[in-house]
Amino acid sequence: MNVNEINVLVLAYLGDTIYENYVRKFLIDKGIPNVDQLQKEAITYVSAKRQAYYLQEMIDHNFLKENELDVVKRARNYKTTSHPKNCDIITYKYATGLEALIGCLELSKNEERIDEIMNFIFTK
Repeated sequence: MNVNEINVLVLAYLGDTIYENYVRKFLIDKGIPNVDQLQKEAITYVSAKRQAYYLQEMIDHNFLKENELDVVKRARNYKTTSHPKNCDIITYKYATGLEALIGCLELSKNEERIDEIMNFIFTK
């Protein structure tokens, strides 16, 4: 399977679940004792605004490899007019870029790189 031929929104669809799973495991490992607190804390990682922020941090710190940036750019440039009411289209496209990258790495069976990216995010 050539992941470069997969629609970036499909990659983002997968990446969203992988990303959220990492966040949930991270928060449980932090010892947060109940579901309400877990949910509140998770929002600080999974909102489009935060995902866009984390992606921009990775770009600013030259953390991403060239092929990873290509996936992000494909997702950011994908023609879409819909986005959540709570964020603007540019923020949404950056968040989609991060999710697409995670999805691409998952399909490429590159769990080590997903771990590196998520560790970067968890230290911000």
